[in-house]
Order: sequence, then C-alpha cells, then structure tokens
Amino acid sequence: MPAIDDFATLSASPEGPIQHAATVAPSDTNDLAHVTRALYLGAAGDVAVQMKDGTAVTFVGMGAGWHPVRVARVMATGTTASDILGCW
Repeated sequence: MPAIDDFATLSASPEGPIQHAATVAPSDTNDLAHVTRALYLGAAGDVAVQMKDGTAVTFVGMGAGWHPVRVARVMATGTTASDILGCW
C-alpha cells in the first residue's frame, strides 16, 4: 500500500524539507541532473564543487551530515568525502 502524504496539497518552499535525493558520482565534466538545495555526506572529507553561479570552490574538512549548499557539480578532483547525496 502506498504511503499517505498528508502534505500533498501544500506547495514546496525553499525552507521546507527536501523532497528528492540522488547519489552523486563526482565528475570533473558532468553537472548534476538538478542543482541541489543541500548535500548529504555519509563520510567526512573535502568537497570540490561548482556552485550554482559557476564559482568553483573546495569546502575543506566538511563533516559527515547535512550541508545547505546549492551546487551544480561535485568535482572528482579534490573531493575526498564519500557517500554523497544531492538533495533538492
């Protein structure tokens, strides 16, 4: 039986909980299918990204857990964190 969604009639908001998540395969050439609202890291490390605005940065020493960042790409080069989910 499908799960009941008591909030199905409400519109999504940027402050609301995420509704989608996908495993991130870091790539130096491929953008994510969706710009994220957050990244979830299963294991801590550095995360090299291209931000939504195109700026390339490396977040050094990010802890495991949730990070509210809007990224278009997670780079393979420079990323040591693992078990990454892109959430939107």
